[in-house]
Formats: sequence, C-alpha cells, structure tokens
Amino acid sequence: MNEEIRCPQVRVVGENVPAQGIYSTQEALRMAVEQELDLVEISPNADPPVCKILDYQKYLYQQKKKAKEMKSNASKVVIKEIRFGPQTDEHDFQFKLNHAKSFLQDGSKVKAYVFFKGRSILFSEQGEKLLLRFAVELEEFGKAEQMPKLEGKRMIMMIAPVSKKK
Repeated sequence: MNEEIRCPQVRVVGENVPAQGIYSTQEALRMAVEQELDLVEISPNADPPVCKILDYQKYLYQQKKKAKEMKSNASKVVIKEIRFGPQTDEHDFQFKLNHAKSFLQDGSKVKAYVFFKGRSILFSEQGEKLLLRFAVELEEFGKAEQMPKLEGKRMIMMIAPVSKKK
C-alpha cells in the first residue's frame, strides 16, 4: 500500500484512473494523492504488479460488512436427539416418531440413538432393527445420512430433512 510498494513500475486499474496502464510507482502514487486516495497493490505476483487507486479504509469496512452478512445468512444446522432403549414399546416408538417428523419438517436434523445399559448390549441387532424401522417410517420426511453404527454403548443414526421441492 502506498509507499510500501517497492517495484519501479506498476499497472494501475480501477474507476478512479483517467487512463489505465503501466506507470512508474511515483506517478501512480502522485495520482492517488491528488485524489486523496490510496494506491493498493492487488496482484503482487503479476509482471508488472497490479495496483488500484481506492479508499483503503472504506474497502476494509466493506469487506468486514460483507463477511458479517455472509455469516448471518449461513444456515445454522440444528440437531435434535431422540433416544430409544433396545426394548422400546410400540406406543413410545410412535410418540418419538411423531416428534421426529415435526423436527424434520422444521428443517432440523435428527440424531436417533439406542442406548444400551449393562448387558442389554446383547440386543444390539434388536436396536439396529429399531433404528432401521425408524428410518423407513421417516422416509418421506427425511433420509438417513448414515446407517446405524455402534459407538460404545450407543447405536447412532443421523437423519437429514428432505429439501422441499417448489
């Protein structure tokens, strides 16, 4: 920026330049000072380096503003958890299924897991059947991101909402 540019010649571009082209660094700096703006090196690896005449503080402000706007527009993923036991009854299953449907319709991901206590880990295939049935029942609302997998005493399955087609 400004006096920190060490090259003898620079290519000057931008809206504030009367004639774009290659100038000596002193000439480019003089043009920037006349307009009360800064000479900013954009592409230092080019031959000759590319510079632009602009208000550097305003440029930084706009970059920060743009980054903040992008961050606020980014969608935040919400994960809702639903816990089952390996011996979950039909009524409990339906109750949790209805909750999962509402979560998926709201656009949240659902993390369904079967928690095995003590020796109930022996029923791991029963827990897997339960999670697969859960995924099949929710097929129209969401799709399984991963098949059930056992992690310690939990068998976990993620279900993402299906994007609505308009």
